[in-house]
Amino acid sequence: MATFHPPHQQPDALEVAYSQQLFQHPHYVVRRKVFQIFGASFHIYDSQGRLAFYSKQKAFRLKEDIRLYTGEDMTTEILTLKARRIIDFSATYDVIDTQLGKKVGALRRRGVASLLRDTWEFVGPNDEALGEIKEDTWLAALIRRFLINIVPQSYTGTIHGQVVCRFKQNFNPFVQKIILDFTPDTSGLLDRRLGIAAAILLCAIEGRQR
Repeated sequence: MATFHPPHQQPDALEVAYSQQLFQHPHYVVRRKVFQIFGASFHIYDSQGRLAFYSKQKAFRLKEDIRLYTGEDMTTEILTLKARRIIDFSATYDVIDTQLGKKVGALRRRGVASLLRDTWEFVGPNDEALGEIKEDTWLAALIRRFLINIVPQSYTGTIHGQVVCRFKQNFNPFVQKIILDFTPDTSGLLDRRLGIAAAILLCAIEGRQR
């Protein structure tokens, strides 16, 4: 597969190695400012509390295109999350490793199921179904939708029926925060690039629909 970098912008081996190391932490925290006039920005911190990734979502885009960088200067792009269609109730977002020039996989939102309980699918690089991300309880989901939306969301991610990650939202009216925990994945079933992309989408897409 052809690389996504023009020849004069090819990352060197040390840059790629460093970027890939950023995906090796057991925990991450994704923070998004809720009251931002145009677009949205995401800060992703590693398990030591250091900034690992930064993303700024552009406003007024018909087709979702989220870029992930290694810092706020946005000079080193590392992942791209691209929606396949402009309008899609059950949207699919391709996750591309920009530096390696290859598709990691995809995340597909189950539109009808998510009306009552948020549900996403992990999809492999060849569009094969791998697993799912599901909001933890029916009761909490129904309370959020039909009574009062102050109950923090939590999700469980599975691959082939085995728990590989958990997402837990902390309630804050000004800053949306999701804690991503990879420690259940003792067999290394989930590509962590796909897990981090999922955490960003849960902030960007599900958060926007509240």
